[in-house]
Amino acid sequence: MPEPSPDADAVLAVLRELFPHGAVADLERLTGGASRSTWQCTVDGSPYVVQRQRPDTTERDMGVEAAVLAEARRVGVPVPPLVGCVTDASGTTSLVTRHVAGETIARRILRDDRFASARDALTRELGEAIGRVHTIDASAVPGLERTEALAAIRDRLDELGQPHPAFELAMRWLDDHRPASSGRVALVHGDFRLGNVIVDEQGLAAVIDWELAHLGDPLEDLGWLCSPAWRFGSPLPVAGVGERDDLLRAYASVTGVVVDPDDLLWWE
Repeated sequence: MPEPSPDADAVLAVLRELFPHGAVADLERLTGGASRSTWQCTVDGSPYVVQRQRPDTTERDMGVEAAVLAEARRVGVPVPPLVGCVTDASGTTSLVTRHVAGETIARRILRDDRFASARDALTRELGEAIGRVHTIDASAVPGLERTEALAAIRDRLDELGQPHPAFELAMRWLDDHRPASSGRVALVHGDFRLGNVIVDEQGLAAVIDWELAHLGDPLEDLGWLCSPAWRFGSPLPVAGVGERDDLLRAYASVTGVVVDPDDLLWWE
């Protein structure tokens, strides 16, 4: 049996801190991203997930993400239960949650027969979940940055140092046709779509991947969910599973905010 890697040892140290008397088993690294790695394991037979951030990354402190998770759960958003957030002597932060069973791969969610009932429920559940996100008291989560979406896109385009006339025309149109609702500010998930939710046979099991959460216009989340890129070939506009009217009706049932379909289209 191979010796544990230094990273695995560090993850085990975090787990020992959170579960000083727990029996850790089946530790396995799942992914290795640019700024964090993801691990799964069991403690006393129960499954957990550990996300570990590199100490030299410029990504926001994972402690902010932990606070967002806690507030999201408090207002009724289905999220993986937070166990703890630990920063070790090297400056590396680890976020530990309970494992939530289900599927994250969008093509399976959209096509597999076992998710047929889930697909019927998802548009409503996604609308209600993101509505609850937008009811979070942002003052309870220090460290969130205010982001203006169109300005951020323009900054990224300018960094390329290449001419893209079609993009410039599109952004000029967006600038000239900003929705009247612009100016609302809420805690925004930042990447709300299939792939960043866990779905089981009944429907939405958890909203995950909160590292891009920020302060912004809440319609950003709704528009991103309806983006053609996240339909994966389905003709249905809401994440490939439903219609915009049903999404907005579910959103209004939680927030009391009636979204103008034209405003949604601008964000989409």
